[in-house]
Amino acid sequence: MRLDIAAQTDIGRRKQRNEDYCGVYREDTPDLRLFSEGALLCVADGLGGHGGGDIASKLAVSVVKDILKEPYPQAPAGSPEADAGPLPLLRSYIKKANEVVYKTNQDLVLRSPENRPMGTTLLSAIVQPGKVWIGNVGDSRAYHIREGDFISRTEDHSWVDEQVKLGLMSKAEAETDRRKNVVTRCVGTHEDTTVDTYLWQLQPGDMLLLCSDGLVNMATDKEILREFQKQGTAAEIAQRLVKLANDNGGKDNITVVVAHISPSLFRVFVLRIRAFIKRGRITPALVATFLFWGALCFGAGYALGQFLPLTLPMMSP
Repeated sequence: MRLDIAAQTDIGRRKQRNEDYCGVYREDTPDLRLFSEGALLCVADGLGGHGGGDIASKLAVSVVKDILKEPYPQAPAGSPEADAGPLPLLRSYIKKANEVVYKTNQDLVLRSPENRPMGTTLLSAIVQPGKVWIGNVGDSRAYHIREGDFISRTEDHSWVDEQVKLGLMSKAEAETDRRKNVVTRCVGTHEDTTVDTYLWQLQPGDMLLLCSDGLVNMATDKEILREFQKQGTAAEIAQRLVKLANDNGGKDNITVVVAHISPSLFRVFVLRIRAFIKRGRITPALVATFLFWGALCFGAGYALGQFLPLTLPMMSP
């Protein structure tokens, strides 16, 4: 399985420090046992207003990374989807991250009662051939893009999202409410937390987006989708999404992880050539010359192949 993955995090235009953290761990990760093909993607958004939000986000991702040392679990036949594949492991490791951050909070309070508890959202995805397994706590989001459409996304654990579910607020009102940054579930501030898990089917050409609310609070789904429709490498799309959030105000830290699932080799070739042209490493004239000589060599080889059988002498046995 080919994967084109890129991650980018940015402080934004209003914050004094970046409390977001992300991780991309692939087949070259040391001590990897969980899969032979695929990747682990993580996005954590340290809670603003809590002391050490940047520490909490890094700590949570470092704990979840250790899931890669586990052997792939074999669920009993007939197990429910919630217990399929590595989903139980994801829940277990996100809960473990909660325990570690919570214990760190307890130690900090013992040292000084003035210390405020730190916390973080935590979104983790295990990408494998044909499937993506997702665990989520908080309001960081995962999007699944196929053929130009957003197919699914994780559920936000936020106050405004709960109001929408209860019918007390419309989605339009929730998008502009000043309390939309208030999360109702996170990692580290309580002794235990509940983890939502998801299983999505993947096919070649699909794309995934994991992001903190610094993107989705600054851009609509239509604006985000438009950046994917412009195409480009995962790195180019990630850079454009961060720029979009900053151009729209950049009120929070911005983190995005973009993954393209098994892109065609021709598409990869074209995008890489375009990227080199943009960087000035390859000029359009050089590309045209390369294509001309390639076509010339191909034509000469084809003509030679047609000519040789007619000119070779007959050999008697």
